[in-house]
Amino acid sequence: MENPEQELPIRKDSNKIYFLVAVILALLGTNAYLFFKDKKANDRIVTISDEKTRMQTEIDKIEAELDNASSNNLKLSNQMLKDQAIAREKIGELRSALKQGQITQGQLARAQEEIKQLKYFVSKYASEIDELKKQNQELTSERNELLSTVDSVRSKVNELEKQNDELNTKVQAAAAIKSGNVSIAAINIRGKGKESTVTRANKTDKLRVDFTLVNNSLAQKGLHTIFLRVTDPSGNLVTDKNGGVFISDNEELQYSYKTALEFANDGRAYTIDWIKGGTYQKGVYTIMLHADGYTMGKGSVTLR
Repeated sequence: MENPEQELPIRKDSNKIYFLVAVILALLGTNAYLFFKDKKANDRIVTISDEKTRMQTEIDKIEAELDNASSNNLKLSNQMLKDQAIAREKIGELRSALKQGQITQGQLARAQEEIKQLKYFVSKYASEIDELKKQNQELTSERNELLSTVDSVRSKVNELEKQNDELNTKVQAAAAIKSGNVSIAAINIRGKGKESTVTRANKTDKLRVDFTLVNNSLAQKGLHTIFLRVTDPSGNLVTDKNGGVFISDNEELQYSYKTALEFANDGRAYTIDWIKGGTYQKGVYTIMLHADGYTMGKGSVTLR
């Protein structure tokens, strides 16, 4: 028969073993829990850090796209300028938030959503810029076409004006009165005003110019100013004492004498007397007649 006092110590030792095993298992479980918790936390920190880096890269791309869209030399509307300023302000806020030491998963999610909205805005903004560029190019093309048309019209107008000026010149030339036969004689005035034709210079008191006017239906009827230019035998122009000038054949000239006569388009004859006011030289005196801006006739006389 066995002794009960011998079985009691064996049972007590078994209880201690079970307790130690339970403690060890509990410690192992705690260590495992802490290990996986730390690992999860580390993974989360890595994930957040990687996400921040990705978001910073994304923001860089968005800002570069905004800069590229804004680099065109276009005149933006006030609303577009306002939208651009808002976008840049939001970019600055996101950069500031991401630079902070700690950021929660919720903050990260909100930042991601803001970046998403910002990407949409910049994409829309870039599209508006492209449309504005397209419109600007179309306007430039239309302007160039218009300028080309204006240049073409201006060229045609200039050509027509030139043709018109040439036509006016021809009409004016055609409408100018012209002299027919021009003859010049030296006249001597004797007592009681009796006149006679002479050939000697020392007998000459004046030169008489006789001429007719050619019929011209284009010429204006009425008074026409006649300018005489007298050249003496030395080739010098004998000028009027008042030093008057006129325009003939597009040239400004001095005249020796001027008068007026009435043109009636009837072929009548006219006479103009020119008095030198001094002695006459031996040689040839030449007289040019001008009217209506053109030369109308020429004659000469030789004095001995």
